[in-house]
Amino acid sequence: MTPFEPDTMLVHEVVPSPNHGPRAGDRLPDMILLHYTGMPDSSQALARLCSPDSEVSCHYFITEDGRIIQCVPEVLRAWHAGEGSWSGETDVNSCSIGIELANPGHEHGYPDFPKRQIAAVTALCRAIMRRRYVRPERVLAHSDTAPSRKQDPGEKFPWMILHRAGVGQWVNPAPIVSGPSFEFGDSGNAIKSFQTALRDYGYGIPVDGNFDQATRDVVTAFQRHFRPALCDGRFDSSTFVTLRSLFDAARITRTPQAGSAADASSATQA
Repeated sequence: MTPFEPDTMLVHEVVPSPNHGPRAGDRLPDMILLHYTGMPDSSQALARLCSPDSEVSCHYFITEDGRIIQCVPEVLRAWHAGEGSWSGETDVNSCSIGIELANPGHEHGYPDFPKRQIAAVTALCRAIMRRRYVRPERVLAHSDTAPSRKQDPGEKFPWMILHRAGVGQWVNPAPIVSGPSFEFGDSGNAIKSFQTALRDYGYGIPVDGNFDQATRDVVTAFQRHFRPALCDGRFDSSTFVTLRSLFDAARITRTPQAGSAADASSATQA
């Protein structure tokens, strides 16, 4: 791919990647998806995103010291999301802009994200949101759209800091308290209510009342993003109250009903 003009003045350098294509139906992006590279060496990670053999790419790559590199023009479909879904949409690449943060990830020590890097991704997201009319709740983690495959950018990513700058949705997580919870292997109407609430928020999850592996993966992904202090995949009161608060904060029309909470409380006490 030949060099191109960057989409924002925040870009320090253009390093073109050949791994891209047209957005399906000329779709305009209305989502931002955040990733970490998951490789120990950031220069090797950038090289992989720009290698035709890898068949992966991103629109933006942000180094540990906050340098923003653009690899694919926003108008094109970068190959960053893979198989996944959000709010029923399965071609996440066609509706999103992908941002990779240089970070070794969980398999290589998973260090904290440097302040300069967080400042850069915050500024970049704000610029994209203004130009593309992306709603705050449409700034998501890769793990949100692919909970059974991915865990990036992970529980160390400071969503609260971005939210204070108008990027992403966030509420203070409900306190973690001892008490009954749902976990793998459980079943019942209360679990079905929880699954329905997660699906209505956007997660791809079966709604059948069975706490299976797919449900545990979605609960863990939700916790990594919105209740990062404990990502154990259990559906406890803290997880449910945090989810309900997110609905209230976003003023989404369809919210978990009071009966769901009552069903959950009675079921966990049984």
